[in-house]
Amino acid sequence: MSSKETLNVMVFGGSGFMGSHLCDELTRSGHQVTVYDVVKSPWLQPNQKMIVGDILEKEALVKELKQCKTDVVYHFAGIADIDECHRDSLKAIKYNVLGTATLLEACAEAGVKKFVLASSAYVSSDKGSFYRVTKQACEGLVEEYHKKFGFDYVILRYGSLYGPRSDARNSLFRLVSQALQDNQIIYKGSGEEKREFIHVLDAAKLSVQILNPKYSGQKILLTGNRTVEYKELLEMIQEMLKGKVKIEFDPQHAGTHYKLSPYTFQPDIVHKLVGDYHVDFGQGLLALIQEIHEMKSRK
Repeated sequence: MSSKETLNVMVFGGSGFMGSHLCDELTRSGHQVTVYDVVKSPWLQPNQKMIVGDILEKEALVKELKQCKTDVVYHFAGIADIDECHRDSLKAIKYNVLGTATLLEACAEAGVKKFVLASSAYVSSDKGSFYRVTKQACEGLVEEYHKKFGFDYVILRYGSLYGPRSDARNSLFRLVSQALQDNQIIYKGSGEEKREFIHVLDAAKLSVQILNPKYSGQKILLTGNRTVEYKELLEMIQEMLKGKVKIEFDPQHAGTHYKLSPYTFQPDIVHKLVGDYHVDFGQGLLALIQEIHEMKSRK
């Protein structure tokens, strides 16, 4: 499979935040894109196909994969919110783990050539609760199905994403929304926590770039080029909103998120992929504030 040929690509979870941007980038790159999700994508382009369906229905998956002559599957379906996974662990296991296994079975039966898993930087951590546990299981499933059936795979471990089309499940969206609505931010942590935020448009470009055969069988880390401390981030939001936002830290309720690094020692080789150019974090944050402000003004 050449990285330059036109491919039939099916994106599971393609109606969501990251998935929809990936679909757009795949289309811009000349590929034939089918979106598969439980809800119709509000971002669907005229030259993209939409299939509304459940990832747990194997027979339907096989049928659609075959009919679309699918070369590549991107798997973004499931529950991506850490707190939701923690609240309902059985639901997280059902849709993240069983859903991944069902999709892998369907891909093997349909003759899919490459499987791309959306994983998380949390798999290298001891934080992230059941979200991390399900992603670790999914990575193991992909590797074992590769051994059994031989199709190519790439595992993408995403860091902290932000940008347009996000919602209340996204940490930056929640912070900006709180600032605009309440003129204050109550942050559950000390403010010393650090993240390498990556703009969703940058992540989408890199997620298409990995179709190059040289990335087959690899685990790729996709995070930003700049480390930001949450105290600095909140002060940036405060300054962009002309100082009208009160900031309050609540370190007693930091929850299941990591503080400085998602990494604990594991014998695992992961390569970080970065773009030649990227969205400046300050500009991206400002654009997000503008988008959320306009969204709230329309309500």
